[in-house]
Amino acid sequence: MERYGSWPNVAAMMFARSREWPDQPMLRWHRDGAWHGMRWGAFGRAAASTARRLRALGVAPGDRVLIVSENRPEFPIAETALLAIRAVPVPTYTTNTVGDHAHVLRDSGARVAIVSQGAFAERVAEAGPLDRIITMEPFASPRISVTPWGELIGDDAPIDDVVAEAAGIAPGTMACIIYTSGTAGAPRGVMLPHRALLANCYGAFELVRPLALNRETYLSFLPLSHSYEHLAGQFFLLSIGTEVVYSRGVEHLASDMTVVRPTVMTVVPRILDVIRSRILAQVAREPAWRQALFQRAIAVGAARGEGLPVALADRVLDPLLERLVRRRVRARFGGRLRVMMSGGARLEPEVGKFYLGLGIAMLQGYGQTEAGPVISANTAGAARIATVGRPLPGVEVRIAEDGEILVRGDLVMDGYWGKPEETARAMVDGWLRTGDVGQLDERGFLTITDRKKDLIVLSGGENVSPARIEGMLVAEPAIAQACVFGEGRAGIAALAVAAEGFDEVAVAAAVSMVNKRLSVTERVRRHAVVAPFTLQNGMLTPSHKVKRHEVVREYGKVLERLMA
Repeated sequence: MERYGSWPNVAAMMFARSREWPDQPMLRWHRDGAWHGMRWGAFGRAAASTARRLRALGVAPGDRVLIVSENRPEFPIAETALLAIRAVPVPTYTTNTVGDHAHVLRDSGARVAIVSQGAFAERVAEAGPLDRIITMEPFASPRISVTPWGELIGDDAPIDDVVAEAAGIAPGTMACIIYTSGTAGAPRGVMLPHRALLANCYGAFELVRPLALNRETYLSFLPLSHSYEHLAGQFFLLSIGTEVVYSRGVEHLASDMTVVRPTVMTVVPRILDVIRSRILAQVAREPAWRQALFQRAIAVGAARGEGLPVALADRVLDPLLERLVRRRVRARFGGRLRVMMSGGARLEPEVGKFYLGLGIAMLQGYGQTEAGPVISANTAGAARIATVGRPLPGVEVRIAEDGEILVRGDLVMDGYWGKPEETARAMVDGWLRTGDVGQLDERGFLTITDRKKDLIVLSGGENVSPARIEGMLVAEPAIAQACVFGEGRAGIAALAVAAEGFDEVAVAAAVSMVNKRLSVTERVRRHAVVAPFTLQNGMLTPSHKVKRHEVVREYGKVLERLMA
């Protein structure tokens, strides 16, 4: 892959690949009971046709255009087309309520929306004033002009004119606006220029270079509107020749893995926790000798994954452990999985080591929407799983006096759309103030200790990291989700969700086990078992982060009782 500077912008990169690899598989998806595929050449023609038609419909340079769609081929086609004509895509979650869409429309000023399903289109139409909705599936509105997607992709002319137009877009031009997930308030629109996305592509390529990736298969299930999947699943992995396969959804993930047999996946820690807990629950029902063999396989594999020395006896035993344990467990993931990229939230070291132990390269990373989004990541064969790795090439990281992580480089955003004062607070002398607290060790590995604004200050003045406690709680097989509180109080209280097959007694025992490993000030004094935090009840973001303010709103009285 060329250095990212060889392409002036993301659209040019995508069209260049469509010309280089016209017959290479690019995308795969499931629709109407069957799997379908698209090659790079067809993608390039569809994106060029869409660009011409969007311009004919009046979409002009600088216009913000909402994209509301599940993961499907029309998403990257639409975004590449918009980028090519200098319009500004605004990817938005399909789970957004009418109020959520109203906020984004009002804040961004978008007057055109590209929407997949009719139900999504109805919500967008209700949310605010729009001049036009382009729908991938049938939809009619008495108030807004509606254009069927099919009218955009029918032009089979050569792509040369659109390619030439895209070639003139400078790296500093704004590429897209991605709204933050809103875990602590109203989402803000992050302005990402082409250089930020390209810098991430280059840095990520250098990161995975030791893996010698070649014609890989990537199963995409995180929403493309999330900054992490937007970069990894839509631009970076495609740019290195990976075939991207869109999952039918998280509820079908297990069966999709066995059918698609991916070699690469991006997963949030919440999903990793669930899979690990289910495997461990099954192992616990095996005879003692099988449990011992499993634990030995994980320990030896994790040591190898972190580049640590392995005893001679374990090296001799390792081929047997691979055949009897690891290979059988990896069959659950399709049998070909080589790399898992984890991000979006804290990954407990023991969870990461579990997957390293299975012989899967676990590239835990760290990033923010404001940084394109990837800042650092572990590398295969030299992972320090308790950290989030080293900064990507071209990324500068330093720790401020108060412990805050500061980031500088081409990957950093231009600011928050329409919010100059908030931009000024976030950007100081070219450094992005991440709001995260962390440490850099002597080898350059970065460790995240907490969100600066999320640190709990107890009534005695002690600072407590909620992320650390929550991570340890959900690492227990009996606990699926956890959220801790205690600001201004004498001690910590927790809301816990029992994992499948476990009850309140098991949760209490798990809390007790965790407390033994915590300091006195960190220990959970009281807890309550509550219903799951889900997308449907509004307590999770689409990337499976807990919305603390929503949890407080729902369980305020319970928390008051716990912390009384």
